[in-house]
Amino acid sequence: MIDYKLHIPGPVNVSSGAYQALKTPVMGHRSPDFVDLYNKCQPLLQKLFQTEDPVFLCTSSAWGAMEGAVRNLTKKKTLCCTCGAFSDKWIDVVQRCDKEVDALSVEWGKHIDPNALDEKLSSGEYDLVTLVHNETSCGMMNPLEDIMKVLAKYPDVLSVVDTVSSFSVVPIQKDLLGIDVLLTGSQKALALPPGLALLSVSERAFERAKTIKGRGYYFDFLEFLKNHEKGMTPSTPVIPLIHGLLYTLESIFEEGVENRFQRHEQLNNQVHQWIDSKGFELLPEKKFASKSLSCVKNNLEMDVAGFVKALREEKKLAIDGGYGKIKGKTFRISNMGNEDNQSIEFLLNQMDDIIHRFLPS
Repeated sequence: MIDYKLHIPGPVNVSSGAYQALKTPVMGHRSPDFVDLYNKCQPLLQKLFQTEDPVFLCTSSAWGAMEGAVRNLTKKKTLCCTCGAFSDKWIDVVQRCDKEVDALSVEWGKHIDPNALDEKLSSGEYDLVTLVHNETSCGMMNPLEDIMKVLAKYPDVLSVVDTVSSFSVVPIQKDLLGIDVLLTGSQKALALPPGLALLSVSERAFERAKTIKGRGYYFDFLEFLKNHEKGMTPSTPVIPLIHGLLYTLESIFEEGVENRFQRHEQLNNQVHQWIDSKGFELLPEKKFASKSLSCVKNNLEMDVAGFVKALREEKKLAIDGGYGKIKGKTFRISNMGNEDNQSIEFLLNQMDDIIHRFLPS
């Protein structure tokens, strides 16, 4: 039985209202009731994605949609912008799809340099670029607008942008920026259980997909579009999560999207002030720091594992002790989802109460 509150980078805490929505009785996924549910979500999703393109609901983790994008959109070669654990994983995913791939790589915590991207794309080798907007493993947010300005110079190169941990935290103008595939997942800032990927696909991406063989079925963009036009999904969807999604979307617009962005920034600053006050440092440059979580450099040589364990067992609060090759060298604190000033202040106070035990004397 889980008896602690999540402040890890995902999944994050699910509200009682969202849990209640998940209990809505299941209907047939080919019934008029489901069509009504699907169609109620669409205009809210399009508004949040800032797009006129359809937003598809896919029963999988976001990685399913990410792999699907590769299968649907590349003929020549994919360029993966890699800057952390999840963007690094793109290389393996593309290779397993039996596609050619190169990497534009930077050190974990550093951002993708638009000028370096421009230089790579000028070779004419690539027809697809993948980018993780907010690299959760190292708490770094890439300069999306500047990167998309570079991509605009190369109309034959399509873009796939993972916004799994930035969607609904900061404004992302899909159509205005010219993003071809914008995707996210249910378990991060949307504060729903895992299991639902959301993706919006541009018209030119659909046109590219028509020319690609071996798209498969489950993640075929054209199959999604055909069913979308009927208010349905290609395969049986996770209906309870879609009820939860509608509840969450309505809650977001009730709060106000701009208010939501401001809340996340304020809470993120609250955590940063704590980091500064303790003498810790952020792993990324402050200018490129994530707004949804903080990746803290363990420059004080704290016993991170001991601190995380004690916080969970004694205070019933869970933060993350670092990911992959920077585990123990960093720790991560999430402020995304339904957190507010009081919940973040409580977390920081409880951390204050025990942290001295894990710092060098």
